[in-house]
Parts: sequence; structure tokens; C-alpha cells
Amino acid sequence: MKQNLPRSVWRLCALSLFTFISSLSFGQITESSSHFEAGITVGPSNFLGDLGGNMGRGTTFLKDNNIQMTKLTFGGFVSYHPNELLAFRFAVNFGTLEGDDAIISRKGGLEEARKNRNSNFRSKFSEALLLGELYPTIFFEDDPSDNWRKFRPYGVIGIGGFKYNSEGYDPVTNTWVKLKPLRTEGQGFTEFPDRKEYNLSQINIPMGIGIKYFLSDNVNLSFEIIHRKTFTDYIDDVSTTYIDPALFSNYMPANEAQLAARMANKSLNGVYGPGMKRGTQKNNDAYYSAGFKLGFRLGNSSNGRYGNSTNCPIRF
Repeated sequence: MKQNLPRSVWRLCALSLFTFISSLSFGQITESSSHFEAGITVGPSNFLGDLGGNMGRGTTFLKDNNIQMTKLTFGGFVSYHPNELLAFRFAVNFGTLEGDDAIISRKGGLEEARKNRNSNFRSKFSEALLLGELYPTIFFEDDPSDNWRKFRPYGVIGIGGFKYNSEGYDPVTNTWVKLKPLRTEGQGFTEFPDRKEYNLSQINIPMGIGIKYFLSDNVNLSFEIIHRKTFTDYIDDVSTTYIDPALFSNYMPANEAQLAARMANKSLNGVYGPGMKRGTQKNNDAYYSAGFKLGFRLGNSSNGRYGNSTNCPIRF
């Protein structure tokens, strides 16, 4: 699992800066309409990682989406629109992610290994995102400054950070327990020098698409789907292989070591042992949300009045 930011992240930051600088001159192409917006977002979210999934090989894309694990995400945002083409949004969201091998349907394929693993997790998360929005269809509009009752599709990409703290269900005590302190795959053990203890604060790359409908000059409603690429494989606390349960007693008190051993290997009928595959390390975890976004323009519209921009001025 890599914790350092790859070159692609730095390239994205440079591209975002270039786009911002370029947007400052776009007012020469369209009528100036810079403004701020604020609003709220609410909608479902899902986890895409090692736990759960559907038939065949596990992936981090929609093929392994589990509707049963859908949870509600909500948040707020403030955005700056230098013109009709671009917007820059700062958003904060809160939600829950879950994954469970028990919901997998047996089809006799590669999903059988995940079903037999019999693990699960849940975690509340919070995130802060800095996003760029691009509205390419304005080039096909007769009057981009007139947005009343218009639909506008857009693309979204940016950078963000999120926090989580996963729990697993202990069938012996019928309680949910924090997983990171248990180091279920030997993170930080001298026997596994390549398995570092993971951080509960991580970077993500949000990217997606949406469509905005202008109810009026000052109120709009959007629907968007945003996928988060992450740089950790431990949101669900599953990544590599099973370890010898006897090792836990070398690093923690007896009661905690027993709990760690139980949570590290909940496989059905004990089919998995030390060294056997527990997760897929080459695929980092991901998650996505499908949100409805209600936005309100702050202050007057660009032409100095509220309401429908198509209204004719009143003359006396």
C-alpha cells in the first residue's frame, strides 16, 4: 500500500491551477457573470473495495456495487463561478461506508473465496473536497448569460481528503470493535516490515459527471455522480494475507490478542490459514456518491436584478 502521492496528483494540482488562471480571461468570450453559490447535497453512497461484491473477481468499480450496503451521505458547499464555463467548489460531506462478505451470492466462481472469508466492516467518514466544474455545452447556447429554465451537463474533478475509522462485527460479543488498533494483518509487526500501520486520514481524487437545472436565476438543482479514487487499501481493514494468530500475543495484552485473532480470521469453518490470501493489495479501495445538490446564488444576479433574465426591462 503506497501512502506517498503519485505524480498524477501533482499533475492534477498543476492542471487545476492552469485552469483557474485561464478562467480569469474567459470573461472576454462570454458576458461577465461571476458569482458565488452555496447549498446542500444529499444522496446515497457506496463502498467499492475488498469486502462484499458480486460474482467473479472482485473489482473497485460498479460491477461490485452492493445496493444492500447503500448509506446516506449529506453535506454543504460553496462555489465560485468566474463565468458560465467554469466553477470552483469547496464541499464538506459526511456519510457511512459498509462492506460485508455475507451478502455475496454463491455462483461457483471466484466470489466463493470472498464469501468464505466472511468478513465485514462499517465506518463513518467525513471529507473535504476542492472541485473544478466544467460546463462545455455553453458553447452551443445562443446566450450563455441567460440560464433560466436551462439544463446544463458538467464534468467534475478535483482533490480532497477524508477521515474514517473502521469497525468490524465480533460474533462472540455481538459488538462492533475498532479494527485499526488490532493490526489484523500484522501492520507494524517486525515479522512484516513491509506492512506499515495505516493512517485514518487519507487523500482522494473525486471525479464525476452531473447535470444542473436552473429553477430560476438564483436557484438551481443538480444531480451528480462522483467517484473517489483513494490511495489506501485499508478502508475495510483488508489488503494482504492472513498471519499466524499466535503473533498477536507478542504485541498486545491477552484479551486484545484474542480479539485481534478473531477479527483477523472469521473464515467459514476456518478454511483460511497463515499466508493465505485475505485481500487484493494491488487494488486500492474506492467509494462513490450519487447526490442531489440544491444551490442558491449569493447576492443579485449578474445583471443586477433577481428573477428571469429573459424578462424585458420595464420602460416608462
